[in-house]
Amino acid sequence: MASWQGAMMPKKIQPGSLEHLQCVHAEASDKETYLNDGAGLWLVVHSNGAKRWQYQFVLHGKRGKIWLGYFPTLSLADARKELEQAAVAVKSGKDPRTERAAEKLAAQFTAENTFTVVGDEWHGKELASGTWNPDHAARVMQRLRDDVYPYIGRLPVDSLKTRDLLVPVQAAARRGTLDLADRLRRYITGIMRHAVQTGRIETNPALDLVGAIPKGKTVHRPALSLPRLPELLARIAGYEGLAVKRLAAQFALLTGARSSEFRFARWDEFDLIQGIWTIPAGREEVEGVRYSKRGEKNGKQGTASRERVVYLARQTLALLHELHALNGRSVFVFQGQRRDVPLSENAVNDLLRDVGYNTKPGGDVCLHGFRSMIVSSLRESGVFPHDAIKVHIGHGAEAGEEVHGIYARLAEHRKTRRVMLQWWADYLDALQAAGHYIEPCDFNPNKAEVLTLHKAA
Repeated sequence: MASWQGAMMPKKIQPGSLEHLQCVHAEASDKETYLNDGAGLWLVVHSNGAKRWQYQFVLHGKRGKIWLGYFPTLSLADARKELEQAAVAVKSGKDPRTERAAEKLAAQFTAENTFTVVGDEWHGKELASGTWNPDHAARVMQRLRDDVYPYIGRLPVDSLKTRDLLVPVQAAARRGTLDLADRLRRYITGIMRHAVQTGRIETNPALDLVGAIPKGKTVHRPALSLPRLPELLARIAGYEGLAVKRLAAQFALLTGARSSEFRFARWDEFDLIQGIWTIPAGREEVEGVRYSKRGEKNGKQGTASRERVVYLARQTLALLHELHALNGRSVFVFQGQRRDVPLSENAVNDLLRDVGYNTKPGGDVCLHGFRSMIVSSLRESGVFPHDAIKVHIGHGAEAGEEVHGIYARLAEHRKTRRVMLQWWADYLDALQAAGHYIEPCDFNPNKAEVLTLHKAA
C-alpha cells in the first residue's frame, strides 16, 4: 500500500503474517510500500530503502500511528513485542505516543542522575570553590573512578540505598585499606548530599554509613627518641655519599620542612640577607618534573594552601651558601645528579637507610619523623608557645581547637619563631659538640632573650 489512507482500510490480515525473509527482501519503490503483519503492525519501506516498523491504532475513535524502530535493528520478533506493549496502552485508553515520550523522558532523567554524573558535579563544585588544591582534586577523582564508580556509578541516585553505597566502602575495607575506605565513605556522603541539595533525592542514605567499617590503627611515622639526637647528627655528618643528600637531610632537620616543600624550592624563594625562606602556595611547573608545582601544604587534607615564612638560623644560612656553590645556577636548590631535576622523594630516607636506620613504619626514623623530633624538643624546652611551634611547622588547629584556630590564624609569632629557630640550630650544634644528650629545658644559650619570650608567652 502506498498511503496512510490505504493502510487504514486493509483486508483482514491474521496477526503474524510476515516472515523474516519477506522483510529482508522487501524492495523500495518510488513511493512508500507497506507490508502488513496484522494487528496494526506494518513494515514501511521508504523510497530511499530504509525500513521502519509502524503501529497503526484507533484510540477514542481517532486514528493514530507511532514509529517503533528500524528494521533490521529492530527485528520482526522484537517489533511484535513492541506492538504488544503499545496495544496494551491503547486497550487501557492510553496513547502509546505519550507513554513512549514519558519513557524517553524517564530514561533521560535516569541518565542525567546516575551516581557518576552527580559525583562529577560534586567534584567540580568542590574544585571551583577553592577549598581543594588541584593535586588533591586529582586524587579524589582517581579514587572515585577506581574504587566507587565501577560499583555504583551507573545507578541513578534516587535508587541507591545505604546497602548499595556500602559496597565500594566494604570492598576497600576487605583489601585492608581502611584509610581509603573511610575516605570513600566521606566522598560518597558528600556526593549524596549534593544530590539532596540539587533536588534529586529527599534524604541522604549515606549518613548511615558512619561506623560501618572498623577504624584502622593509627601508624605514626617513625622518629627517634630525643636522647638519640646526638647519634643521628653524627651519622648524618659522617655520610660520605652525594653531598646534596647530606645537605638536604641537615636542612630538613634544621627547618622541619616537608619533602615537597624543600625538594622543589627555587633560589628566588630565599632571602639570604634577612634570613627568610618564603614557601609559596604553589610553584611554576617545570616541564618533565612531576609534582614540581607543589608548594606549601596548609590546613586540612586537600584544602587550598597559602604561602608560609620559615626563618633561617645562621647555621641554615651557612648550609644554603654551601648549596649555592653546588647548585647556584640550577633551577632547584636541591638539584640531584641530573641537571634541573631535584633530589628524589626518597633521597633523605635513602641516606638514613645508608647510615643504618630502618625508615619503615614501626622502624627507627624517617624524614617525616624529623618534624616530630623538632616539635617535641621545642615543647620540652618549656619556653616556646605551642602556637608559635604550630605556625612554624605548618600545622592548622588540632582536633578540638578549630574555634581557637579561627581567631589565632593571623598571629604569626615572627620574633618568637626567629629566636626559636636559632635556639634549635644552636641546640643541635651543642648536642653534636657534646656527643651526648642535653635536656632541652637545660639548654639556654641566649638566656635573656629566651626568658623575655617566656614571660611574654
